[in-house]
Amino acid sequence: MTSQGSHDTLKRTHRPTRQKAALERRTDQVTLMIVVADDHAIVREGLRALLSAVQGYELIGTASTGAEAVRAAVTLRPDVLVMDIQMPDTTGIEATREISRVAPSVAVLILTMFDDDESVFAAMRAGALGYVLKGAAPDEMIRAIAAVAGGEAIFGAGVARRALTYLSAPRSREPAFPELTPREHEVLGLIAAGRSNPAIAAQLGVAANTISNHISNIFAKLQVASRAEAIVRARTAGLGS
Repeated sequence: MTSQGSHDTLKRTHRPTRQKAALERRTDQVTLMIVVADDHAIVREGLRALLSAVQGYELIGTASTGAEAVRAAVTLRPDVLVMDIQMPDTTGIEATREISRVAPSVAVLILTMFDDDESVFAAMRAGALGYVLKGAAPDEMIRAIAAVAGGEAIFGAGVARRALTYLSAPRSREPAFPELTPREHEVLGLIAAGRSNPAIAAQLGVAANTISNHISNIFAKLQVASRAEAIVRARTAGLGS
């Protein structure tokens, strides 16, 4: 569902970067265009009422699922998309990650009840610029929308300290190929070490057909077309040594 102003916003597709958009807003006083994605109508309507009372903010669309949120980001190109985490079909985290890929000029602001570390950091890794808890004061919400629209990172009082700790902590090396299951990762390592399918099956104590299935899954997930290409990818990542 979108507001009547959504048709006009479909023409606003030429915004190369958030920083440039923010500069244009400062010089031309352009209204901030916002989409709200939440599976609870009371939240969507509450934000509609809040935004309608503030000059310079316009709600141009709403979404009740993660897939709808991604579609709204692509078609409406809002300045800010306010996103809940827990939604049907696709979580807000997954939707944020997809929006970062297909509509990188759209700033995502997470608005949720969840304040646990896992949710906060998953949102940050997915590309969200802000994270505010439901129950935040209206003026805090308005400030957060303006901040992420300008390319700034902002966190509600309840999560800011943990976010700063996370950002300042030494980063441990991410494991290679996190998309693979532990077993697939093990099989890939053995392939990189030069083992044949029968040898891998014997070492792992499983049928050869099972190894073939694992390899097919590995090829699909890594988007490689041959065993040689998989070996190159694996050895580059340090596997098989």
